[in-house]
Amino acid sequence: MADFAVIGGGIGGLATALFAARRGHRVTVFERDARAPGGSRSALDEDFFGWRRPGVPQAAQPHLMLGAARSVLRAEAPDVYATIMRLGARERHELDWFEERPPARAGDEHLVMVQARRIVVETALTEALRAEPRAALRYGEPVTGLLVDPSCAPPRVRGVRTPLGAYEAELVIDAGGRRCASGEWLTAAGCRPPVVERHRTGIAYFCRWYQLPAGRTDGPSRPWTVSGGSFAGCAVFPADNGLFAVTLFVHTEDPTRGALRDPAVFEAAARTFPPGEAWLELGARPLSPVLATAGLDNRWSALVDEQGPVATGMVGVGDAVTHTNPTIGQGMSLALWAARRLALETDPGAGRDRGHGREPRPAPGSPDFVAEHYAWALRTLKPWFDFQVTADRAIGERFAAREFTAGPARHMAALFECAQEDPEVMRARARVRHLVAPPPEAYGAPEVRRRVEAWLAAHPGYLPSAAGPDRREWDKITAP
Repeated sequence: MADFAVIGGGIGGLATALFAARRGHRVTVFERDARAPGGSRSALDEDFFGWRRPGVPQAAQPHLMLGAARSVLRAEAPDVYATIMRLGARERHELDWFEERPPARAGDEHLVMVQARRIVVETALTEALRAEPRAALRYGEPVTGLLVDPSCAPPRVRGVRTPLGAYEAELVIDAGGRRCASGEWLTAAGCRPPVVERHRTGIAYFCRWYQLPAGRTDGPSRPWTVSGGSFAGCAVFPADNGLFAVTLFVHTEDPTRGALRDPAVFEAAARTFPPGEAWLELGARPLSPVLATAGLDNRWSALVDEQGPVATGMVGVGDAVTHTNPTIGQGMSLALWAARRLALETDPGAGRDRGHGREPRPAPGSPDFVAEHYAWALRTLKPWFDFQVTADRAIGERFAAREFTAGPARHMAALFECAQEDPEVMRARARVRHLVAPPPEAYGAPEVRRRVEAWLAAHPGYLPSAAGPDRREWDKITAP
């Protein structure tokens, strides 16, 4: 069996290591943090609110497990999924937006969101990986470089370096996230640079965590989704164990964004939006300060250019390949897709069909293996990256201009409003949200188009409206 070295012990790295170890490979995970998340409810809360993790700044922000990620875990590691639920996660079906759920259709089982903080998922994956005899987790031992054989063409990555030594591996898996220096290590070793595509989002996020009152396990079923105007927005993210986060987002150049760090200003602003008001009105207890994150970008990175692989022996998963900001919350799903694909393609007991026979798959780390991995990523992951870029550009432009525009923006806003009344359109929206179907397929279906056009005909002169404060009220609330 092959030896795999995984850079990074986040969700993508843990899942990749677990799936590979369960197919017989020897896997070592190298994680810069000196500790792992705890398993009890009290340990979860202590770690989540008190553990400073500079390498994972998004760890304390709200996370979503979409249907795509849920499907991977239920198929590959049902024990992990059971642990996530045991630790307090909750399921929510998208069609429960309606007081009476519409009759079930094939595929509706994939439209389920799992409400849980990131640390719950990390804990469940860590528990499972620790029980695997072929897996080792080396905490507090960050990868500081790569072992590269420059005599090969292209150069071959043969392992990793850490402060404690060098470790050879047949395949190195970069799950080190958006801040991993693997690209710099490769170019320093004489490789061509990775191909990187980057887009700034222009959106800043501010969130605060709350605990529901004693005896209450959930808040209102609606409104809970994003609701915003032409300069700011609000979303509520229900999580595990009666916790939820309220998030406000504005343009990074909005002059009022600094004031949102003040808890009193944050709550006053959140209450001007229907989701924030509905949840904060329950008497929830705040558990955190206002947590800010900005400087976000959407980045695509690949170890293959027009000449082929820039190096062999190494591939990426998760944010190391595609990092997207949390507007749609697709990062975990894309990471688990890649983790499952690597496990399947390195399964020593499986081949693949070629005509009338079966032939072995390319050896892990070989030029064909690396090229095929990134070809798969282009087909499977890149369309969702592009969708995120387009969505974020529209939000950023709207916030910067402080107004809605006509054309596609008006039609998409109409589709979302129609979905709140029409189960068929809501199902299409949910299929996109949970990465079940790409937007052209789901939104372009004739029945969906017909229903949205009928809705627009019933609302002549429709323009998207802001479900929140006007600019004058916002400026007053956020004034010093």
